[in-house]
Amino acid sequence: MVLRGSMLALAATIGLTAFGSTPVVAKEETKSVFVMSRTWAVTQVSDAPVVYRATRDNNNLNPFGPPPRLRTVQAIAAIQQATGCKPIVASMYQNISGQFFSQVSCN
Repeated sequence: MVLRGSMLALAATIGLTAFGSTPVVAKEETKSVFVMSRTWAVTQVSDAPVVYRATRDNNNLNPFGPPPRLRTVQAIAAIQQATGCKPIVASMYQNISGQFFSQVSCN
């Protein structure tokens, strides 16, 4: 019974600290670009090395949207349009949420 009470107190404390926290704000502004009939949001997430995140708008899961396209090709084009720099494809990865992260090369 003591263990259950201490766990409840711990959960309440964590809940109160999360309630008072401030939201995280991106350092850079998010640029919205239109690639292959899709809207992408590109944001810089790291300074050294310079890493950008590309997130595709899911169009509210509209089944009657534009035809399907490869997301990796779209993400490369979106990062290039938003930054003016070429993404380094070898550094690109995708997380479980479908967001693409890549370093860029501005030569």
